[in-house]
Amino acid sequence: AFFANKVEHESRHCNGKVLQRQGSSSFDRVYTANQNCGHAYPTFLAVLWCAGLLCSQAPAAFAGLMYLFVRQKYFVGYLGERTQSTPGYLFGKRIILFLFLMSVAGILNYYLVFFFGSDFEIHIKTITSAISPLLLIP
Repeated sequence: AFFANKVEHESRHCNGKVLQRQGSSSFDRVYTANQNCGHAYPTFLAVLWCAGLLCSQAPAAFAGLMYLFVRQKYFVGYLGERTQSTPGYLFGKRIILFLFLMSVAGILNYYLVFFFGSDFEIHIKTITSAISPLLLIP
């Protein structure tokens, strides 16, 4: 809602009362940042749900909250110069990778239990709980 509101505000500021796609460079930056965030959210939601269901909910929820904060930082950075959005983008990629690896660990644990009877769920939850605070390091 925040991103859409910024696009609408910038469009009205540049073009009057009508929402138009063409506008100033500031409108183009806001619109592009909004589109980039919109395209990234389906991937984020998929790996967030998989990591939470297959591995551990608490680290997945923490990583999800961090990702929302990082996308906000990316969006605000994109409103300035494009180079200001790079740290938010790279940080977001790292969080998506963490959630993806959690999902893969959960899937591997399922198959280990199914085929070999070995359950590493407690170890995986301990490792992901220990690693999730490391996501705060820039």
